[in-house]
Amino acid sequence: MSSYQLSDATRARFDREVAKYPYEQRQSAVMACLSIVQQEEGFVSRASEDVIAAYLGMPPIAVYEVTTFYNMFNQRKLGQFKLNVCTNLPCQLRDGQTALEHLCSKLGVEEGGTTADGLFTVQKSECLGACADSPVMLVNDRQMCSFMTAERLDELVDVLRSNAVKA
Repeated sequence: MSSYQLSDATRARFDREVAKYPYEQRQSAVMACLSIVQQEEGFVSRASEDVIAAYLGMPPIAVYEVTTFYNMFNQRKLGQFKLNVCTNLPCQLRDGQTALEHLCSKLGVEEGGTTADGLFTVQKSECLGACADSPVMLVNDRQMCSFMTAERLDELVDVLRSNAVKA
C-alpha cells in the first residue's frame, strides 16, 4: 500500500497538465507530474512514483526511469540548497573537479552529501550547456552560476547561507 496520497490541490494540478494532451497520450505529462510532486514534497519518493504511474495509466517502472534519468528529480530529501557542479569534460578541463572539491571541503561533505545543518547538498552534474563559462554550477535546478573560482564559490555559499529559510 502506498504511503503517498494525492491531495485535491495536487490532483487539480495534475488534471491541468494532463488536459494539455489527448487522452491516449496522457503519459506525456509524466515530467510535469513529477515536478509538481517535487515542488510540493521536496523530492520524488517511490510511493509518489507509483501514484503518478496509476494516475497516468503507465507502468511504475516507466515513471521510475524518468525520475532516475533526469538529475533535476531528487529521489531523497536534500538540503535547502542543491548545488550541482558540472564535472563533464569541458568543465573538467577548466577546473570543474577542483570547484567541486573546494565546495565539498568548504562545506565539510563528500560529493552527494548534505551538510549537518540541512542547508547544502553538493552533487556533481553532467553538462549544463555553458562550457565557455566553466566551471559552472546550478543552484536548486534554477540558477546558473558561471566562472566559479574558489572565491566565487565562497561568496555564493555565504550569500545562500545568509538567505536561508530558518526551519
